[in-house]
Amino acid sequence: MQGYLVLEDGTVFEGKMDEIVSPVKGELVFYTGMTGYQEVLTDPSYKDQIVVFTYPLIGNYGINDQDFESKKPQVKGVILFQLTEHYSHYKANRSLKDYLQKWNIPYLTNVDTRAVVKQIRSKGTLHAVISKDKQYDSQDKLSDFPIRDVSASEIETFGNGPTHIALIDFGFKKSILNSLLKRGCKVSVVPFHQMEKVFEIKPHGIVLSNGPGDPKQMKNYFSTLNQLMKQYPTLGICLGNQLIALSFGGNTTKLRFGHRGANHPVIDQKTGNVFITSQNHSYVVDKKSLEKTPLKLRYTNVNDGSVEGLEHEKLKVMSVQFHPEAHPGPEDASFIFDEFLDTYVAAGREKVYA
Repeated sequence: MQGYLVLEDGTVFEGKMDEIVSPVKGELVFYTGMTGYQEVLTDPSYKDQIVVFTYPLIGNYGINDQDFESKKPQVKGVILFQLTEHYSHYKANRSLKDYLQKWNIPYLTNVDTRAVVKQIRSKGTLHAVISKDKQYDSQDKLSDFPIRDVSASEIETFGNGPTHIALIDFGFKKSILNSLLKRGCKVSVVPFHQMEKVFEIKPHGIVLSNGPGDPKQMKNYFSTLNQLMKQYPTLGICLGNQLIALSFGGNTTKLRFGHRGANHPVIDQKTGNVFITSQNHSYVVDKKSLEKTPLKLRYTNVNDGSVEGLEHEKLKVMSVQFHPEAHPGPEDASFIFDEFLDTYVAAGREKVYA
């Protein structure tokens, strides 16, 4: 049956839907990777977003039980050109279509996804509705505090390595946890609203996770974050990078249409080395705002010159806007975890690789 993607600027794209669903609203974003749809769908940073997959064929390797980044899909909806029901991979146990239907995630196929992306690139990120009608009309509400919706409710500890890391959860990806466990860490996942308990846990270091939404919604926690960073070596990832900048007096702004995909080149200002990164974010640190902070620019996006990572002048604080754990994407940036643990945390750490 016919279905429609209706943008808030009035633009309508036609597609096909397998069943009638109540209209759902979300922020319309696009992902350019050829693979990685399972990780994208379950990444908490995509909370309340409608994801347009630009690669023309999605679903050919199915869904498995290993590559989830959280326990359920986080997206509001999915837009595709072709969704295949026939999958082939030795780990797969169901089709992408079955997975979306299980969780009642609406999707449209036979959509000219390249045309949708051109609209986003020319107009900027827009809200949109997936519906059986051509009207931008939906009673569906977006969360006013998405971090609260994707963060854990209680502290949970994983692993038993000699280096204890507190992973402050703003909507963390499982791959960040796995990257730390692989390096022999004991990891306590601490919900953001309980971050003051880190002082009781007394870890060797802390990691500020990724997460959805505007980082400024966390303004009530900047003071506590600042105190934590003055006491513990800190690594910020994605949203964590933005929170570090805000906590030390910097500013963040929203990109026109965000960085999402697995092929973003980043340059290390220290070494001049360029590497390819996986990214998923709408907001960035304002480079000019760093001038009156104790933070220094470490990494820069080669394409648009935006801030990709910071270092503190005196404290053991570092951050990256990209995803060093990748999943999906290249593992060029996995050295970030080693640099943090070997250089910033160091004490009590033993190298252990699974």
